[in-house]
Amino acid sequence: MPELPEVEVVRRGVARHVVGRRIERVTLTGERVARRHTAGPADLAMRLAGATVLHVDRRGKYLWLVVQPPGGEAEALVVHLGMSGQLLVGANDAPTARHTHAVVVFDDGGSSLRFVDQRTFGGWSLHPLLHDPHRTAGPAAATASPHRYGIPSSVSHIAPDPMEPVFDQAAVVHAIRRRRTVIKRALLDQGLVSGIGNIYADEALWRARVHGRRECSALTGPALRRLLSHTEAVMAEALEVGGTSFDSLYVNVNGASGYFDRSLNVYGQSGKPCARCQSTILREEFMNRSSHFCPGCQPRPRGTRRRR
Repeated sequence: MPELPEVEVVRRGVARHVVGRRIERVTLTGERVARRHTAGPADLAMRLAGATVLHVDRRGKYLWLVVQPPGGEAEALVVHLGMSGQLLVGANDAPTARHTHAVVVFDDGGSSLRFVDQRTFGGWSLHPLLHDPHRTAGPAAATASPHRYGIPSSVSHIAPDPMEPVFDQAAVVHAIRRRRTVIKRALLDQGLVSGIGNIYADEALWRARVHGRRECSALTGPALRRLLSHTEAVMAEALEVGGTSFDSLYVNVNGASGYFDRSLNVYGQSGKPCARCQSTILREEFMNRSSHFCPGCQPRPRGTRRRR
């Protein structure tokens, strides 16, 4: 699943092309693309026809379009990118690519928006917008949420990400230290801090010199603050270069790939020398995925064994 930088790249590209435009019609192919929309694809297409796109928003890895139907209240069209979902902008008369599951045509005759999903784990659904429950979080109680239209009901349980003004690092540090689990699992918990996935968790842990299997309670407050600062920094750097693309599935709205994969220090680098201490980067299984670390910079906690 794309992580925060990749989703933000998509959000910015989509926003440039669709905000302020009125939807003429939406064509959905098959039932699966609308399986999260309880009333099905026909209802989803009908409710989107005639709506105006007011905003394109994101929290962590979750992306949505704020749409205003004629005479109705604004709603959130939540776009689940899944493992391979792409939002592409193209001419209305462009050939329909294979694995295209949704096409949005606007009434101004300009470019259309297409959802391509090879592995079909993604999908679209409409949800009401709610007041952001984290609007007054953070050290400054008056801090305004960037989500001026609210948060989709389906995303209300997701915590703010490190790039949001409402992100409260002190509160997250306190919550992590109370968790009876290992630090990498805590970083991947979207209800605790959102936007961080496997790639950027590994990279931030390497920068902080912390092994992912360290117990949360064993880490000091300053160590956790450094780690969270590293997560924000590494995702900001990835965002500047369009995110991380390991294959052709992770692209922006114009079909171009990001190239932060050239700057990765540990993720996907097993067998290569660490850029900091020259130890050989190792890979092990973690939560049904891969975890990468440097045994020299990130010593394994006592009592743990390597999991192949």
